[in-house]
Amino acid sequence: MEIKTQVGAIQEVAAELIVINLFEGVTAPTGATAVVDRALNGAIRELVEAGDFTGKAEQAALLYTHGAIPAKRVLLMGLGDRAKFNLDTARRVAAAAAREARRLKVTRYCTIVHGAGGAGLLPEAAAQAVVEGTILGDYAFTELKSDRTGLDPRLEEVTLVQFSADQAPAAQRGAQVGQIIADSVCLARDLVNRPGNYLTPTSLAEIAEQVAAEAGLTSQALDEEQMADLGMGALLGVAQGSNEPAKFIILEYNIERRELPAYVIVGKGITFDSGSISIKPSEGMELMKDDMSGAAITLGVMRAVALLKLPLRAVGLMPATENLPDGRAYKPGDVLTSMSGLTIEVISTDAEGRLILADALHYAKRYQPKAVVDLATLTGACVVALGHVTSGLMGNDAALKQTLLQASATSGEKIWELPLYEEYAEQIKSDVADVKNSGGRPAGTITAGLFLQKFAQGYPWAHLDIAGTAWADKPNGYLAKGATAHGVRLLIQWLRDLASAQ
Repeated sequence: MEIKTQVGAIQEVAAELIVINLFEGVTAPTGATAVVDRALNGAIRELVEAGDFTGKAEQAALLYTHGAIPAKRVLLMGLGDRAKFNLDTARRVAAAAAREARRLKVTRYCTIVHGAGGAGLLPEAAAQAVVEGTILGDYAFTELKSDRTGLDPRLEEVTLVQFSADQAPAAQRGAQVGQIIADSVCLARDLVNRPGNYLTPTSLAEIAEQVAAEAGLTSQALDEEQMADLGMGALLGVAQGSNEPAKFIILEYNIERRELPAYVIVGKGITFDSGSISIKPSEGMELMKDDMSGAAITLGVMRAVALLKLPLRAVGLMPATENLPDGRAYKPGDVLTSMSGLTIEVISTDAEGRLILADALHYAKRYQPKAVVDLATLTGACVVALGHVTSGLMGNDAALKQTLLQASATSGEKIWELPLYEEYAEQIKSDVADVKNSGGRPAGTITAGLFLQKFAQGYPWAHLDIAGTAWADKPNGYLAKGATAHGVRLLIQWLRDLASAQ
């Protein structure tokens, strides 16, 4: 999709469709909406007075102009309660407008920047939010459909119309940032939506190399022999049951700039998870292609960091393998030796994500990072605790967790802190090894976090359990059905905040 910005009055734009808005409870439109209303002989007021349009957030109403203004159609979007309006509302409204445009078979339209006027949002932030919402709302995974007859057309061009020439440069900057971020989210969504026979560890490494070349990153993918030389026994233990070779993918940005602080993102890359010997129920197993969401998000974040040219060093680590049963597969009761030297008693082979992350977290230490954040679809217990709205946050550094919470508030990607109390660690004590990979059902998300903490030594660390937020069963706001890539915008905002604070 091409995103454009222009200065002018929306009611003077010649287009198939223009998008304007109205807050909930407003009976007398103001600004551009008032001008359009007058040109249409009070059609908007008539809708409101009849009770057919209340202004509820994401509500849409279509009006035909009959030549009264250059645009053929007007899409009126509700902004909801003015007191509750924020950047995330702007994203959701923009996404709803994009979906309405596609339903109308419109591929190009013009829109005002929701929130940049009476709502008081800064023009740059508002434009970024509108562009993010538009691109994410337009998203659909159709690449494997041979027959696309009947599918709504994808948007080709959206223009943000800014009335104030003084605010136009800020809106343009915001639009550019929003497009980079949203396109990075869509990249991650595509990867997660691809089935396991299309996205193997090898193909993920090849895609990472291609993205790195396009964005300006350095890339390498360690093979199993190189991982063995490093002592990555936990990752290789998980990989034993698959004929697909494991990969340890490394992306680096500004790595030679030693004067800049280094931040490491680690993403779980189980490209398909059967549970291995501790096999999962067959019902719903097809969704286990999403178990590499953490790796996909890491790739999306690294792409955006490079294209935004953030003044910091960034590293993305993606341990990637399948988790399958086989005659060679690791078994419950086995003991694996991790890269850190800690031995791990395997209680469940379906608790494999923490094993591959253990080696990646130890590998991260070589960068002497200011902070490390890992993302993983790690535990069903997190879904039980927080549902599909919020990701779980754990970590060993209060300041790091606070910066992530602040980025969450800005990005709209919700996270909630869970405690890593030492009392829970009793559940992962092993009689035969240094630690068990599972502490049972009670506090399963927390014991998984405590397991990871043992390997995240020597640096500030945070863990995001995205098991409940990585996949959507139905469209909601700017989330399409399927992969959400929850965490891309959060971590990009986090890194942007860190970069601006330097």
